[in-house]
Parts: sequence; structure tokens; C-alpha cells
Amino acid sequence: MGLDDKIANAAEKAAGKAKEATGRASDDEGLEAEGRADQSKADLKGAGEKVKDAFKH
Repeated sequence: MGLDDKIANAAEKAAGKAKEATGRASDDEGLEAEGRADQSKADLKGAGEKVKDAFKH
């Protein structure tokens, strides 16, 4: 996994955590769910990159 990909995934995950926390604090279930979805998407991208790396070696 390239460094740029790792940084982008970490940023997306952090943004998702922030959305989730903001949604929880403001009692906005939609925003909270969107934050969790963003985190999941970042995790899936990271897993996909690890699989690609495994096949490169």
C-alpha cells in the first residue's frame, strides 16, 4: 500500500469518526450513521490495498 493511500484512508477514517461524534453529540442519527459508513469504507479500502500488496510480493 502506498503512503498516499495510507494517508488518504487514515484521513477518511478520522473524518468518519468526527462525523459520528458530531452526530452523536447533536442527536443526528443520520450524520452518525454516515460517519460509521465513512469509517467502514476507509477500512475496506485499506483491506483491499493489503490484498493487492500481498499479491505483489
